[in-house]
Amino acid sequence: MGTRQRMRFGRLEIDPALSPGVLNTATWDRAAACAAVAAADPAYWPALLGAAEMGAALPPAAGLAPHPASVAWRGNALYCLTGLTDGQQVLLEAGPDLGESPLGAGIWNSLLPAQGGGPQHPPAILLRVHPTDAPVLDRFFRQIAPDKGPRALGPVPRLGVGTRMTTAVWPAIWEAMDFGGFAANAIQNSVRELNFLETLLEAWPAERNIAFGFGTIEAGYTGSSFEGLWVSGVLDALKHGPQLHPERSPVTPPGHPERRPAGPQSKDALRYGADADHIQVKRGPDGLARAKRMLDATRYYSFYTLDVSDVLDYDALSGRANPARVPHTSVLRDVLAYHGEPRRIGGFDYRPDAAMVERLAGKYWAALDAVDTLRDYICDLKGGHDFDLELSIDEHPNDVPTFDCLTSETELIFVLLEAQRRGIPLTHIAPNFGVEKGTDYRGADGLAGFEARARSLCRIAEEQGVMADFHSGDDLSAAARQAIGRATGGRNHFKVSPNLQLLFGEVLASHHPALFRRWWEDALAYARAEAAAGSAFAAQCLAAVDPSRAGDPVTLAHDAVFHHFSFAFVGRRDARGQFICREEFYDLSPAFYEAYRARIVEYLLELAADLGQIE
Repeated sequence: MGTRQRMRFGRLEIDPALSPGVLNTATWDRAAACAAVAAADPAYWPALLGAAEMGAALPPAAGLAPHPASVAWRGNALYCLTGLTDGQQVLLEAGPDLGESPLGAGIWNSLLPAQGGGPQHPPAILLRVHPTDAPVLDRFFRQIAPDKGPRALGPVPRLGVGTRMTTAVWPAIWEAMDFGGFAANAIQNSVRELNFLETLLEAWPAERNIAFGFGTIEAGYTGSSFEGLWVSGVLDALKHGPQLHPERSPVTPPGHPERRPAGPQSKDALRYGADADHIQVKRGPDGLARAKRMLDATRYYSFYTLDVSDVLDYDALSGRANPARVPHTSVLRDVLAYHGEPRRIGGFDYRPDAAMVERLAGKYWAALDAVDTLRDYICDLKGGHDFDLELSIDEHPNDVPTFDCLTSETELIFVLLEAQRRGIPLTHIAPNFGVEKGTDYRGADGLAGFEARARSLCRIAEEQGVMADFHSGDDLSAAARQAIGRATGGRNHFKVSPNLQLLFGEVLASHHPALFRRWWEDALAYARAEAAAGSAFAAQCLAAVDPSRAGDPVTLAHDAVFHHFSFAFVGRRDARGQFICREEFYDLSPAFYEAYRARIVEYLLELAADLGQIE
């Protein structure tokens, strides 16, 4: 890599090449980017065009590294993502002068005379350099290469893969997807894990949020921004693309037969989405306004998970509903008439009486109103472009036990039918199946009961044209995942996130023990502070630490303290709003990244196989 330097963006000082997922562009020094392209030998451009036309390997040039997987054509114009020695990336456009570019005027233009002419090339080549800003990339995917970007896939099976570690994670995700042939939301973080870009650039303190099953946390703990994560993810997809790597043999998970793709993968075989996960609607007068702010920041994502768990009335089904949540009498009359018609959906007889319909309306009305409003808001943001829409009702306030609010068949049908009545085009829904963060399935009904519940609810969703989602699946055992696979026949959407970061810690402990030790000590201090503040859970994790094994970093990577309290260290900022250690995680040894890649590929292929998403 060439010379890098720390730069200021607002009040934030970073080396942008070592802090991916922050800025909403990978062209942060336009003058340097233009100079790098301008310095190329004029003879290079006909050679580049000729190679791209023939489908041959793209030639490099001094200071330029074009990425073959990104090549796209619009008429006679070539578009190609190109890396520069300082870590920046630009979109190059080369071809005859066809007038205005769909990507805009560009930040540098040059008209070069033909080098020898001939029928294969126009008499002159127009070069344009486009910045990899979020709006430019969105136009590239919309108007030039829609098969290369994140897109709405509808209710199709897929993994939802949390990308807390950004560019350290994606190469393995693309490889596993390519090898296994499964789809994924390969850009995915929840609102708790991300910052608003403005928060980082203005060096504002982290906002507070609630983590399901944990408590109050500082949000944005990955260090990434909503906008930056999308930009970094789509650029990584363009660099890697759907391509087999014969020199790398993905590890076959133990207990599974060796898998090979049926044949060569096509250039548009990479099916991925970008999930703005858990866009929360909070109680209070500013709940919708804050959700809209998150949607503004994720306008280019392809998948929206609307988490309305906080505004559900959990007392309603017991007859203690808040009257303010029950719709107006005239509306309720229509609802009663619509839901009063007996139906058989997914093998379940739906025949709620009027009292039950009123209680269901009491529980879900405010939430459905919020989804109605936010659906319209997303439609305006997307300008008519398709998107996937998920309704998440799987989480719940920490004072409501998981198994006290399992989603019943009647509830799920009510929600799906009411969404249809309102014209809300749901593609996905996440009921409360009994999956919890931090533990394997522990319901009193055992795995047999879990499988039966999953089969019943997923059959209902499937019959209504909606895909069922399983969230927080990181800690489910292979047996629990296989129960989901059997119950759904492989037609499921399964989300994970923390485990990829925990795998990072495990591999880091072996390759860079000093950095891991600092990470673990930060987690230990966090757990001790929470225990001192009265957290029984933190005290329980601390009690499980074995002092006799404290000198072994690999052992520490598996203890309860690191498992539950390590998330905050990566994106931690100081009192001035500056990252403390984030760049260190993107400046590690090649051996570390290779070992991490292999672990993720193995993990994702095992997940997909257990869930029935690949044979």
